[in-house]
Amino acid sequence: MGAKFIFVTGGVISSLGKGLASASLGCLMESHGYKVALQKLDPYLNVDPGTMSPFQHGEVYVTDDGAETDLDLGHYERFTQCKTTKDHNYTSGQVYETLILKERRGDFLGNTVQVIPHVTDEIKRVITKISHDVDIVIVEIGGTVGDIEGLPFLEAIRQLRQEVGPHNAINIHLTLVPFIKTAEQLKTKPTQHSVKQLREIGIQPDIILCRTDRFLPPEIKAKISLFCNVSEEAVITAKDVECIYEVPLIFRQEGLDRIVLKLLDLPYHYQDLKEWEGLIDSIKHLADETTIAVVGKYVRFHDSYKSLIEALKQGGYPHSLKVNIEWIEAEDIEKGIALHRLSEVDGILVPGGFGKRGVLGMIETIRFARENKIPFFGICLGMQCSVIEFARNVCHLEGADSTEFAKQTPHKVIHLLKHLEGVTDMGGTMRLGQYPCRLANPSFAYEAYQQEEVYERHRHRYEFNREYEEILAKKGMRIVGESPDKRYVEIVEVEDHPWFVGCQYHPEWKAKPLQPHPLYSNFIKASYSYRQRRKRSEH
Repeated sequence: MGAKFIFVTGGVISSLGKGLASASLGCLMESHGYKVALQKLDPYLNVDPGTMSPFQHGEVYVTDDGAETDLDLGHYERFTQCKTTKDHNYTSGQVYETLILKERRGDFLGNTVQVIPHVTDEIKRVITKISHDVDIVIVEIGGTVGDIEGLPFLEAIRQLRQEVGPHNAINIHLTLVPFIKTAEQLKTKPTQHSVKQLREIGIQPDIILCRTDRFLPPEIKAKISLFCNVSEEAVITAKDVECIYEVPLIFRQEGLDRIVLKLLDLPYHYQDLKEWEGLIDSIKHLADETTIAVVGKYVRFHDSYKSLIEALKQGGYPHSLKVNIEWIEAEDIEKGIALHRLSEVDGILVPGGFGKRGVLGMIETIRFARENKIPFFGICLGMQCSVIEFARNVCHLEGADSTEFAKQTPHKVIHLLKHLEGVTDMGGTMRLGQYPCRLANPSFAYEAYQQEEVYERHRHRYEFNREYEEILAKKGMRIVGESPDKRYVEIVEVEDHPWFVGCQYHPEWKAKPLQPHPLYSNFIKASYSYRQRRKRSEH
């Protein structure tokens, strides 16, 4: 039996949560014993999100094979066992690039290259490419029904459903059912219009997910069923939740998995979601809390740090701790208007980023954490800034810097990766994807991982300059993680500190709610210990 397809579209407005809905559906399908693959198709013309501003697109999520992808792939991996790759995220840019290269090579033998059939055929090819060795493929179409750039993708899934035949593909449409407070009524008209637009291009949804702030009463479901031509059982409440990991449980309560399997003509193998239920129960009954300052460049748009936020929260779960995040703009530290806020937190995290803006604020933040013995976690740029701070303020290397910010610095403690010298293209040219890291024992890192070699995902252009290794080590900054060939420095730690770790990679891309990342978990543990010590000293 070939794979079955589930196509997820969205209407009315963007940001309704198609990615979370797709990931949650994947979780439910896995609970029935089916192997699932998830894919995101983005209609924008960029080849990938790697060169896009975090303020516009949010986080760039990197896969094991080094693809720079949409943040929804992070949801897919956190909710399911699906291992995403470059084949699990395609954009219009990639589709058109492939076709134009084929046309230039003469592959079309003089034919006119058109949206139909050439663009739609290429879209169908990338969808079916991931359908081998899985039972169900869930394909999320980015954007909103009605967007001009999304039309070729919608036409492609319309054609593919026709080609695979009945019971082998279904369409799920996510819409908004707002509650109008002044009228004290739920309104179905936005959903009706969205489905009308979808039907005009030949797609009849089989299931409608209704994003709303409350469970839909039977009369509202009946109305949507009547006007949108779906059965009442296929009108599903996609209710707002306090914790995103509740979504699979809400969907099961609404019967989504039952109707999906019925429409796909697949057996219903009921398996409980005890692990998820236990997780939600523990999250709702956390014993205490701790507060972490995240000092970064993009803190005005939290989606820029989506995986990091989830990894921090998950890091608290093993210790029954709610993690509160104190967002601090790095430039406010530079201006001297936010440094006092660091004395009120239990741990400090400086995340990744690119460019010079805010770097002085990050360096000052790290100095504060180091001197005041506050648990510190630096990731990617945060790790590099910790090296610069230590070189300047402890080793007294005046002007020490990264060549990313000061090409003529006298002390290039951070410099460009050797293989990137002379490379001018920005897209896809970094050190990307999963690489091994050997850990020193004893170290904070080894204490967290409890193993000598780990594999983590990277996204960086600059690296630690090992010419300064001995100078920094003499003053107390140790290299405790490096590539097996000793070429790359992966982790640095500062001695005589309760917990000070900087890593070149992004551990948040391996974190899951049921498998918190050990570095985040130990960072939260150290931060809570600091909180308790501080409370005792205050009394």
